[in-house]
Order: sequence, then C-alpha cells, then structure tokens
Amino acid sequence: MNKFKGIIPPVSTIFDEQGKLSEGEMEQLIDRLIEAGVDGLLFLGSGGEFSQMSREERLETAEFAVSYVNKRVPVLVGTGSTNTREAIDFSGHAQRIGADGIMVINPYYWNLSDGNLYGYFSQIAKSVDIPVLLYNFPNLTGQDLSPDFVARLVDDHPNIVGIKETVDSVGHIRDMIMQVKHKHPHFSVLCGYDDHLLNTLQLGGDGTISASGNFAPRLSIDIYRAFTNGDLEKAAALYKQLAILPQLYKLDSPFVNVIKEAIKQCGLNISTYVLPPSAPLNEEKRSHVKAILAEAGVLPAAKQ
Repeated sequence: MNKFKGIIPPVSTIFDEQGKLSEGEMEQLIDRLIEAGVDGLLFLGSGGEFSQMSREERLETAEFAVSYVNKRVPVLVGTGSTNTREAIDFSGHAQRIGADGIMVINPYYWNLSDGNLYGYFSQIAKSVDIPVLLYNFPNLTGQDLSPDFVARLVDDHPNIVGIKETVDSVGHIRDMIMQVKHKHPHFSVLCGYDDHLLNTLQLGGDGTISASGNFAPRLSIDIYRAFTNGDLEKAAALYKQLAILPQLYKLDSPFVNVIKEAIKQCGLNISTYVLPPSAPLNEEKRSHVKAILAEAGVLPAAKQ
C-alpha cells in the first residue's frame, strides 16, 4: 500500500460559466501544482465541490483527473456519500480507473450509531483493494471519528492507511498519532487545516491536505521540506505566513469561491464559477481575499 505524506492539495474543480467541467483550466491547475512539487493530489474533496455534484459529474471529474495526472503523483479520489451503496460504487469506480487511493468521509445527515458507522467504513474498505483514507470533518458531518474508533477500523482493515483530520484541535491530532500511528506506523495522519501543519509534523504526523495547497502550494511545501531537513527555524518563519491564510475561509461558506478567487489572484486565470448553492464573491470580498494574500506574502509581484 502507498504511504500518503507531505503536501497533498484538495484540488478545486474548475467549471465554465455553464457549470461544465473546464478540462483546459483543470489541466493548467494540475500542472502548476505538480510543477510546484506537491506529493499528491486529492480530487472530489470538500473544496472540489463533490457535495454539489451529480453522480455523473463526480464520475466525469474522477476519470478526467486520474487520466490527466497519469501517475505523475499519487491521486486520491473522494468517494464518500450519505448512501453506503453509492460510496461503494464510487470507490469501485476509482479503483477501476486507476486512482492510487480513495478518501471517504462519513455520512453527513444521520448521526449514526457506532456499529452503523463502523459498518459503513468497513463495507467500503472491503469493496476495494486500493488504499483508503478516512476523512474526519465533524463540523460538517456532525460526528467525530475518535482515535479509538479509527484504531479499531485500522486493526481490522489493512487497506485503511490514513486519515485527514479536519479538526481544530491539537489534542485530537496528537491522540490520533499516539493511539493509531504508534501501533500502525504505516498509518498517515494528515491535518486538514493550514495552521495545524507544523504542529502535526512535530507530533509525528505526516503532512496536510489543506485548501491553501491550491493557490500557495510552495508555502506548505517549503515548511514540510524545511522540517524534514531539520531546519526548524525556517519552518517556523514560513509557518507564520501560512497562519495568516485561514482568515480567507471566514469570508464565505462554503468557501470554495474564496479558494478559486485566491487561485486566480495568485496568477492562474481560471473561471471562478461555483456550483449552487455557492455563489460568486462580490467585489468587497474579492478585495479582502487580495489583502489577506498580500499580508501572507503569496501574491505574485505584479499583483502586490
């Protein structure tokens, strides 16, 4: 099984003004991220707008992404659903088209009993032979994946090889590392929030799958490389820049429109169309995006 580590952007899905997949602009974004030195790419995560897509749109996006990346870096595909049968279908499709792994969020309507939640992940893991990463985002699902629960899943399913921890809690990340990774060293713990990257690495975690990877990948890449090279002073200095960026995500909800605007302002001329119920940013919020990017020092020189 592949070990997923380092900087893995949750790639925004770019649409044209009619809401159709913009393959040319997706190609530009993918190439830019790979050229920056990312360690993998996640498609159809929260920032990829999977929850606003139809089944057909999810399949189309996954097929395009896996084909275009063409093994240049590992590709994860988000396959979670409120419907176990659909999640299994998406997961099997991801395996058939050549994805390197899948990432699975828990159902986000019902608050499931422990047994039913275990059954959901267990059935999906058994349905495929490729690596499975769990996606813990309790603010959206309403249900946390505890370290004890995750440890039980990993004990029983060798292809569950990691977790994206989108939790604003150092303690939760620490306990996931201590209880799961210490027992299963191959297990990857990746934070979901930009400003938890350095403390995740310091605790023994593996990296991040965070939104800024779309528009400021070098910042996280350089933090990761400085840390792994033992240059903690450089990592800490860059981390101060990175810690500015979460201000962006308070500008709207869902903040997929903010990410696309940031990508555009950072030099890639893409469509910023978002699927409803999201809506384009107004001029005032676009100005806020620019100000935050400038404060973090990630705008191109011509945009300063």
